[in-house]
Amino acid sequence: MADSNTTTAAPKKEQRSGAKSGARMLSNTELSAFCGQMALVLHSGISAYEGITIMRDDAGDDEDRAILTKITEGMERIGYVAPALKEAGVFPDYMISMVEIGERTGTLDDVMQSLEEHYAREEAIRKSTQNAVFYPLILSGMMIAVIIVLLVKVMPVFNDVFKGLGAEMTGFPALLVRVGEVLRQYSLIFILILFVIILLIFVFYRTDKGREAARRFMRRFPGVRKSNHDVAACRFAGAMSMTLSAGLTPEEGLELAEKLNDDPDFSQLLGGLKRDLEEGKNFSESLYNRRIFSGIYARMVSIGQKTGSMDQVMGQIADMYQDDIDTRLSNRLATLEPLLVIIMSAAIGAILLTVMFPLLGIMSSI
Repeated sequence: MADSNTTTAAPKKEQRSGAKSGARMLSNTELSAFCGQMALVLHSGISAYEGITIMRDDAGDDEDRAILTKITEGMERIGYVAPALKEAGVFPDYMISMVEIGERTGTLDDVMQSLEEHYAREEAIRKSTQNAVFYPLILSGMMIAVIIVLLVKVMPVFNDVFKGLGAEMTGFPALLVRVGEVLRQYSLIFILILFVIILLIFVFYRTDKGREAARRFMRRFPGVRKSNHDVAACRFAGAMSMTLSAGLTPEEGLELAEKLNDDPDFSQLLGGLKRDLEEGKNFSESLYNRRIFSGIYARMVSIGQKTGSMDQVMGQIADMYQDDIDTRLSNRLATLEPLLVIIMSAAIGAILLTVMFPLLGIMSSI
């Protein structure tokens, strides 16, 4: 298959090529698997067209077979992989741009291998972030559910015991009983309100403005800003590793790496880095001065720049950032889990003790 002599202009922001067609975009796992298979095929000396044809014939899923068929049909008409992937409508524009560069430079096999690692890293980041968000929410939901059961089901039983002993609950226990009665009487209304709130949050988060508003709110917390920076730096290092290994200059790699960034704070840092490169400043020094990388990482880039192995160094930095992100999130979860359990136990214990002590006093006086 002949190499492409021209490239299409890359969009300023990372987009999904199938967004307008409504096609289901491939997940990070699926993209990583596809790129890994293509890298294996190309390293074996098989042409891209033959490789995709083999993958199509071996596909066990109708959806996968349809996608691969569309790619082969596009390659038969156009003769190149990148436009065929774009016509399939299920691949991100960043991947298409990288494949196009690989075809142009004759390094498509290496690019596909780098893309496999890139999307595997993206999936690892997604899962780590998801666990850090949803696991505490699940524990908090369980804690709230247990407390509601205590108020609605258990507290009325204690109230009946008090009445049977000729006494009345007063103070905080009486307040808890009244709260339980309100929850029980208006349970359907509360459930409906909760459902509407969850639905509004879901719809709000599905919009670009909603996600941006959520990101602005979360960026107020220093720990979140640090995590967002590390995730963005990990993606930046991984993207630079791919582009530099494909033969692009740091300036060209920076243009493509910007597509993967969705953190406004990091975008400002990349804008400053771009201006530094336009002014002819040293790349590694600018990474440190702009606080894109910490001192040790910027030093690694400097050594890579001097030894001509900057692409490999960027890959190592991306892996190190990934390890740091996973370790930090794991430590936070390890701390948060017992903390929530302690809070739940303390809340349940406080509710029961406020009832048990008066009850023991009454029984001891009988």
